[in-house]
Amino acid sequence: MTTTQPAPGTTVATPPPAAAELRLEVVVVPVSDVAEATSFYADTLGWRLDADFTAADGLTVVQVTPPGSPAAVIFGTGITATAPGSIDGLLLAVHDVARAREELLARGVRVSEVFHDAGGVFHHSGGERRISGADPQGRSYSSWASFEDPDGNRWYLQEVRERQPGR
Repeated sequence: MTTTQPAPGTTVATPPPAAAELRLEVVVVPVSDVAEATSFYADTLGWRLDADFTAADGLTVVQVTPPGSPAAVIFGTGITATAPGSIDGLLLAVHDVARAREELLARGVRVSEVFHDAGGVFHHSGGERRISGADPQGRSYSSWASFEDPDGNRWYLQEVRERQPGR
């Protein structure tokens, strides 16, 4: 089966959602310096810059999208009352957490060592029960690494090699 990709710069209609279907489209990340955040997310991380504009009333909106993600990240001025740097727990699913970590390090991002949680269910906050190294059983959803943006908003890389049914 051959699929045709749209020409660059064109838009493609998305199908309407099914009844009661909810799609996560955008996550708002609070930042203190829009230019610094734009440089970090678009230049350092290499995320696609989708929008960057300022309205007449001073509202500034920057939208970036991680490679392969259907959901985007928005930050700016006047879009959230949440304190810059107060987000802890944004998840990025990756196929190989060690490789993703190495790629981020090569881009100059400070990334934690790969770790897994002692309980094996989900990582605990604040590094509690964190064990160095990947999950010894190689289970999906069980190996992690983390990094922060310039404001301290914390992102987690979660290794997902095989999705559970319905996810």
